[in-house]
Amino acid sequence: MTNDIEHGRISEVPRISQQQKESNRARILASAGEGFRTRGIDGIGIDEVMKTAGMTHGGFYNHFGSKEDLALAVLHQGFTDSLEHVASMVSESSSPLDALHAIVDNYLTTSHRDHPGQGCASATLVADAGRHGVDAQAEYTRGLEGYLAAFTDVLLGIADQAGTPLEPAVARERSIALFSAMVGALVISRAVGRADPALSDEVLAATAKELKAQ
Repeated sequence: MTNDIEHGRISEVPRISQQQKESNRARILASAGEGFRTRGIDGIGIDEVMKTAGMTHGGFYNHFGSKEDLALAVLHQGFTDSLEHVASMVSESSSPLDALHAIVDNYLTTSHRDHPGQGCASATLVADAGRHGVDAQAEYTRGLEGYLAAFTDVLLGIADQAGTPLEPAVARERSIALFSAMVGALVISRAVGRADPALSDEVLAATAKELKAQ
């Protein structure tokens, strides 16, 4: 506690612990992450983000300098969480091929399509990253390179187990195509999901089948 003298009286002002500060920041990030993924960075304001987090507007600036700073943090955290999940699937799979199938099957699901607020930033914020300047694009690039590195290792592992030589440069090219197909399929499936649910499901299933056949 800190003591302040006000009008001749001593008042006690609670000091927020570092742990509480980190917890508050995490709540803001979670609120903004779901809002930005669902409605886009420009589709939700700071007031709503803070209200959803159970905090006041003024508390926002104790953690972020601007909404753009918050957007960068959301992109960073979103990709960090997704890449940790990919690494977990790789480590828990019995083979590189099983890891590839697990990644594809986990990403191209109707649940992932129908719940963008809890989904990967790679698809939900892809257009926002393109619109929000070089810093946002740099955060997306960091995430993209993380995915490409993971996919490249998996593809090289598959080739090694099959006894089929594969140059790292070629594996990276295939990784780029793999990531682009996954993100594109999810974005397209969401674009037609309500108008034509059957077609939306077909986009996910056909893409997953094609990617696992390679």
